[in-house]
Amino acid sequence: MAERRPAGYQVHREILDEGAVDKLAEKSESKTSVCDKIKNSLRCSGPRVKSCLLGSVPVLSWLPRYSIRENALGDFISGISVGIMQLPQGMAYALLAAVPPVFGLYASFYPVLIYFIFGTSKHISIGTYAVMSVMIGGVTERVAPDSNFMTWDNVTNSSVVDVFARDAERVRVAAAVTFLSGIFQILLGLVHFGFVVTYLSEPLVRGYTTGAAIHVIVSQLKYTFGISPLRYSGPLSLIYTVLEVCYLIPQTNIGTLVVSIVAIIGLILAKELNSYLSKKIPVPIPVELLAIVIATLVSWQVNLVGKYGVDAVGDIPSGLQPPVFPSASLFVDVIGDAFALSVVGYGIAISLGRIFALKYGYKVDSNQELIALGLSNSVGAIFQCFAISCSMSRSMVQESTGGKTQVAGALSAVVILFITLWIGALFEELPKAVLAAIIYVNLHGMMKQFLDIPALWRTNKLDMVIWVTTFILTLLLNPDLGLAAAIGFSMLTVIFRTQLPKYSALGQVPGTDIYRPLEDYNQVKELPGILIFRSSATLYFANAEMYQDALGEKSGIDITKILLAKKKLAAKRKKYEKKRAKNALKNGNTAEAEMEKDVATIQIDAEHSPSLPTAIILDLSPVNFLDTVGVKTLRGIVKDYGEIGIEVALASCQSSVVDNLHTGGFFNNKVTMSCLFSTIHDAVLHFQLDPKLKHNEEVTATRF
Repeated sequence: MAERRPAGYQVHREILDEGAVDKLAEKSESKTSVCDKIKNSLRCSGPRVKSCLLGSVPVLSWLPRYSIRENALGDFISGISVGIMQLPQGMAYALLAAVPPVFGLYASFYPVLIYFIFGTSKHISIGTYAVMSVMIGGVTERVAPDSNFMTWDNVTNSSVVDVFARDAERVRVAAAVTFLSGIFQILLGLVHFGFVVTYLSEPLVRGYTTGAAIHVIVSQLKYTFGISPLRYSGPLSLIYTVLEVCYLIPQTNIGTLVVSIVAIIGLILAKELNSYLSKKIPVPIPVELLAIVIATLVSWQVNLVGKYGVDAVGDIPSGLQPPVFPSASLFVDVIGDAFALSVVGYGIAISLGRIFALKYGYKVDSNQELIALGLSNSVGAIFQCFAISCSMSRSMVQESTGGKTQVAGALSAVVILFITLWIGALFEELPKAVLAAIIYVNLHGMMKQFLDIPALWRTNKLDMVIWVTTFILTLLLNPDLGLAAAIGFSMLTVIFRTQLPKYSALGQVPGTDIYRPLEDYNQVKELPGILIFRSSATLYFANAEMYQDALGEKSGIDITKILLAKKKLAAKRKKYEKKRAKNALKNGNTAEAEMEKDVATIQIDAEHSPSLPTAIILDLSPVNFLDTVGVKTLRGIVKDYGEIGIEVALASCQSSVVDNLHTGGFFNNKVTMSCLFSTIHDAVLHFQLDPKLKHNEEVTATRF
């Protein structure tokens, strides 16, 4: 790296306060009224209609300019690869959602086509996602539990579950919650609430997805061991489920367990081989597809279902389901879950979409993404789909196999359509244990997120606390309540940061106009008689009192005590004046001489108290807004310190803060714009050149 050469830097200008800057820059007073803003937003023109149409339906803008020569081959290979992955993942994640596997195929078809039309990300793979599926499963099993569908079997003289009625009701519940979550996403997108994802910080999202992955793993243990544990809901349900599984382990179906172990080992080895060959072959080996094909053939040949009692997928109807509007009567029961699904699905999709957009240099519209996902969910729900988002594993395959546009996603939907119409029924003998194994192996990436904890401990301990807390809350409270609690905790950390900021006294870097905290730098010098005070957070109602206390501590002045003593002094003086006047009328000047003996005058030499300032500069550069309490606090500081002869100036105010001061009534006949300075250095020079402050060598007080 080349050595930096110092450059000369000199500025010659007058000392400028905020009023002088406004005159020099000719500040404009004209502001657009609310009515004018509404009129402008409703104004219609040809170019504006075209822009609105292309923004609402992005496919109209990019598809006519689609380059077949540059993109077609990569999109074709990518679409086929992702479509093949969608088959096993769709069926597996349908088990998480507690609906028949074929509905996972539907969720991999309809929403993908809708996103192709309305989405703005070129690389994410929309479809079934483990976290979303387990959240759906929690809703369906809560609203339609097995206990609601128990019937008496005369052959076995025992109660059995009416599986067909139960599955039909769970599909209705999944469609209802999915439709409602899509409506929430559309509404949030229309009112431009795409920024809500900013409340889902990366540590929060990663801690949440890791916790949700544990829920996913626990929910699949019943397929691994071939047991039927009771379904628990609400807080601590994960712990109850684990205890129930441990209690039922002696009833494990050995055939199912063997299938699970073989499938898991085979998938892990195949994944490792895939990683080893990734640089040598253009398209990854479709490991999951090979697994379900081989498992189906083995199950059919060996008759795993009949001989060993291994639970299989069962009936997979060919063709597509007719559209059915979701049952509105279920909306009340699932409205909270629907909102959680809408936030989680959008947060995961936009986070991954922005990563690819940054990598390849295009823009992802956050509000349009909300609308696209909302339409995908709401329209998909009419065709009995459950809620979708984007999958990281499929998105990585879509990118690595050459996918460059949304056409790859549309081609993957065509692959799913082909499978659903013609060959889906061939997988009816597929053991559910193999689908559970596919889920386990696909979650290995989420399990690696535990490595975030030591990394965050080294870089940012508060982010580490957010990660761990989110993970624990998600485990204990289930994914829906856990997310709400985690967001609440994350917001509390923001409040704590603003309530407990760092307060600093600044000094000057010698020979410059740069000011830094005295405690952090050895060569920074304190300015005689001038205190420069800064808070690391904005000033508002939650920390206004602490701001005043910290200022008193840094200045060494107990302003409350001094003002109280001054009021007592004024009261005694007034009382004394009345008494002196009264005695003077009675006894002449003799009594006046006696009263003067009670007066003591104390002089304080500034040289003996060098830490006490004669001027205070409040650096407001970290402040980005002021509420009424903040304005009142600053007004009180200027007034109170002014009463004891200490002038206060405000420096480095943002324009929004100056507007807040104006609207909050900070300025009056005594306090003008002359107390505001554009920089700290302007304020320092003002005080250093002020003869009233420069020669202020003593303060005189009278005590009775």
